Amino acid sequence: MNGYSEIEREKENLINATSISLEQLEKSKNETLYFEKQRAMNQVRQRVFQQAVQGALGTLNSCLNTELHFRTIRANIGILGAIEWKR
Repeated sequence: MNGYSEIEREKENLINATSISLEQLEKSKNETLYFEKQRAMNQVRQRVFQQAVQGALGTLNSCLNTELHFRTIRANIGILGAIEWKR
């Protein structure tokens, strides 16, 4: 009977140790999933921000080109006006 009790105690200890290991693995898995989700969300945010910045830079570049174009036209009109005045 003593040997049987020893085996039962070891079996119970092994079951408890296995249960604790499984709980730790589950916790570790959940933490990993959480951090992977956070990482993925940060990557999406970064891409959205990058696209917004690129769009804003494109708009700014277009506006600056338009302004430069208008200034060049005004300068050319001024030069032509000065030439006309001299005649």
